[in-house]
Amino acid sequence: MVKRLGEFERIARYFAPLVKGQSEALGLADDAAIVSPPAGMRMAVTADALVAGVHFLESDPPDRIARKALRVNISDLAAMGAEPYGYTVTLALPSGMSDPEGWLERFVTGQRSDHITFGLKLLGGDTVSTPGPLTISVTAFGWLPEDRALLRSGARPGDDIYVSGTIGDSGLGLAVLMGRISGLDEDAEQFLIDRYQVPEPRPMLGRALLRVASSALDISDGLAQDLGHITECSSVAAEVSLFAIPVSQAAAAAMRNGQAKPGDLVSSGDDYELLFTAPKEAREEVMLRAEEASVPVTRIGTIRAGSGVDLLDADGKPLILERRGYTHA
Repeated sequence: MVKRLGEFERIARYFAPLVKGQSEALGLADDAAIVSPPAGMRMAVTADALVAGVHFLESDPPDRIARKALRVNISDLAAMGAEPYGYTVTLALPSGMSDPEGWLERFVTGQRSDHITFGLKLLGGDTVSTPGPLTISVTAFGWLPEDRALLRSGARPGDDIYVSGTIGDSGLGLAVLMGRISGLDEDAEQFLIDRYQVPEPRPMLGRALLRVASSALDISDGLAQDLGHITECSSVAAEVSLFAIPVSQAAAAAMRNGQAKPGDLVSSGDDYELLFTAPKEAREEVMLRAEEASVPVTRIGTIRAGSGVDLLDADGKPLILERRGYTHA
């Protein structure tokens, strides 16, 4: 029979080692962390909850679940131009979990990996038992200059629309795991699965764009739908060429064999790439900043007066999608 540890035993065994050598978390022995902001900076705060069967598969490796939970929050900070600093995490573990201690051991391994990758600090959290599905809630904190932040409300007519990385890979990765896509070579399938399980947030690009981009957000619910958030907040319209949207070699292979369409790529969620606008006069500077951040960006469309988002096909005609993205009930 697997021994189950109590809450404080779990904190001591799994989480306290993650804060060794840092003062802010107070060894996870007090009721709250104490953080002093750097001079001239203010704090950006974001939170995301991930539920098994909704945001990840129960069969996903625990270390990858941990990294996804952290990275979707880092992506929110990146979209604001904030430098990631620390986070709290709450775990609601199913009461019927067969080996919670083994699961936690691997989960913490994923946390530790991304502490190193992104310079994160664990500041606290909680663990509880639940009769429902495994649920993870992360609240993340980052630093912003006092006079600057990337918002959704700054796009203006004439601005260019850009996206980082490639689009639609995560949705295809989920389709591979669910058996809805097959026949790709092993490397292509693994690339797509990796993009679903371990997204790549763009905090360095976000910070590089702070004084260049006019608006920004991260793509979590699908490019077509999320671009609509920028147009609504900025009171403008957007026009995007569907065939200007960057796709990976793996996604291109899925389209060639008829298992994906361009419209699928812009309506699937979990890309966690940055979608942003910038004045057309800043094109050279945008590319320079992207190169400095070592993140590829692609210009995909234009902001204009009006409202709504038009996705144009190869003939320049508006494309009607069955759905524009994921909607939270």
